Formats: sequence, structure tokens, C-alpha cells
Amino acid sequence: MARLYLVRHAVTAETGSRLSGRTAGIPLSEAGQSQAAALAERFASGKLTEVLTSPVQRCRETATAIGATTGVTPRVDWSFLEVDYGTWTGRTFAPLRRTKLWQQLFVSPSRVTFPAGESLRAAGSRAVGGIEAAVARSPRGRIAVVSHADIIKMVVSHYVGQPFDLYQRLAVSPASVSVLDLPERGFPSVVAVNTPDPGPFL
Repeated sequence: MARLYLVRHAVTAETGSRLSGRTAGIPLSEAGQSQAAALAERFASGKLTEVLTSPVQRCRETATAIGATTGVTPRVDWSFLEVDYGTWTGRTFAPLRRTKLWQQLFVSPSRVTFPAGESLRAAGSRAVGGIEAAVARSPRGRIAVVSHADIIKMVVSHYVGQPFDLYQRLAVSPASVSVLDLPERGFPSVVAVNTPDPGPFL
């Protein structure tokens, strides 16, 4: 059985105020570096076989911290890249919350495609595909995947078996860990969601 640890990146100076999206060159803040270091220390007691990361800098920095304590070199996997928010990328949340599309995000996200960007369904599909590929490579592995809130919520939603349009009801905080068990046979299990400490599940 493969066990997957879905890790949201630690905080940046923009977390919570701006939709950073795929913007390059946004590092972890000082608080984020502390979060990543604490997270990495908790992973040090486990035996990860692989660390996969979104190519975005904040994820790579979080994954590098985990790699440093586990001895596993992180590998970039584009399946776990942030949603392409198109023209919304880089904008602050306040004006976005006043748009009709923002309301649709929480009512029927399955119908949302961002202006000049990606549909949420497409983003969720590629992320689940990335999980399945990782498990196929290492069916008994212990794999950390460092990614983004929407990506992780869509993956968890898929494996818990809930309708896509309900995925926004999940909470995934910075530097949190959600845990999946994917056996070679039988049904998947969502072991934990949004825990700040992976220790009990390592």
C-alpha cells in the first residue's frame, strides 16, 4: 500500500492577501521558513521514499526543507502545479470577491474556467493523474507531495468520493499535511486532512 502525504507549502508574504498562482519568484517569508523547518523536522522521523513538488518556488523551498531532513532529493512534478488562474493571477482577493465568478467558485466550481486560464476540473484531473502515476511507480512507497491548497483539496475530494462541487468545503492550511492510503487492491482511504503534524501518521 502506498501512503501519500499531501503538503501545502508554507506561507509567503502574499499568502492570504493575493492570488499568487503560478507567479515565479515568490519565496517563503521568514515565518514560512520557520514553518517549513518545523514541518521538515517532523518528517525526519519517517521513512519517505519520494518527495514530489510543484515547480513554483514556495513549494520547492518547502520540499527542499523536507528533503534536507529525510535525505530524499525532491523532484519537480508538473502534475502538482498550481491552478492557472489566468488574468486573476497576482490580484488581491478583495476585488475578486466582488465578482460573479468568485461566487461560482463556491457554488459550482466544476463549471469554472478562469479568464485566459485553466478550468478547475482540468486542474483536478491532472493532479489526480499525478497521484496515480506516483503510486504506479511506487505501489508501496511513502510519498510526500508538496503542492497548493486548491490542488490538495481537489485530490482529497476525489479520493473521499464526494462530488467535485463540494471540494471547497475542505480546509487546507499552509504547511498542513493531508494523508491518503492507496492500496494496490481495494478502496483508497483518506486518513487525515489539514493536520499541522504528520507525526502520528508516519
